[in-house]
Amino acid sequence: MKTALVTGGTSGIGRSIADRLRADGNHVASIDITESDTDFSYVADVTDRAAIDAALDAVRSALGPITILVNAAGMTSFRRFTNLTPAEWSKVVDVNLNGVFHVTQAVLPDMLEAGWGRIVNISSSSTHSGSPYQTAYVAAKSAVNGLTKSLALEYGPSGITANVVPPGSIDTPMLRAAEEKGLLGGSIDDIAARIPVRRIGRPEDIASTCSFLVSEEAGYITGQIVGVNGGRCT
Repeated sequence: MKTALVTGGTSGIGRSIADRLRADGNHVASIDITESDTDFSYVADVTDRAAIDAALDAVRSALGPITILVNAAGMTSFRRFTNLTPAEWSKVVDVNLNGVFHVTQAVLPDMLEAGWGRIVNISSSSTHSGSPYQTAYVAAKSAVNGLTKSLALEYGPSGITANVVPPGSIDTPMLRAAEEKGLLGGSIDDIAARIPVRRIGRPEDIASTCSFLVSEEAGYITGQIVGVNGGRCT
């Protein structure tokens, strides 16, 4: 039985991924900035390296070395570029990009020791299309795509794969909040009508893709951007 770590694992996509990996038979721990009612959930900010290290020490003590990592923690910001403050830019980049750096670097020694590892980073379909009023978010998530490809090249010889899943429009609390604020340019139903499969995505759609990418069967898949978007983006 392998030990998996999911960041942002208390709600939305991250929660669904953690539940799926647990159902697959893995030990699963999550770290997030909010508490969870699930076992092996630790409160830590992915931008705080000391907090991450402390949480990972607790995970290792309880469940053993971590050989599966899914970086799902993230935040968005809707702001016209000329109104975006340096502090807001830095915060979005810190969570979405630097958080991936911190957690991945902290977990990699376990994978290297085992000679086996799986890394899946959650980015965004907006890295393909762009998105108005989300320049900081799109920039950070685009960097995650590049980071993942480089990790795949560097650590493939060590038995470690690294892939990206950029979700399309997924029915999460974050998306619902954006709809309520009128930030989507229409309703969620309007978005669904423009998606080739004619529905909004579910967190479980992302979770099932991650389930495969962290499996033994996916050992020859690395450095890939695996879109899960109902056909809207390629």
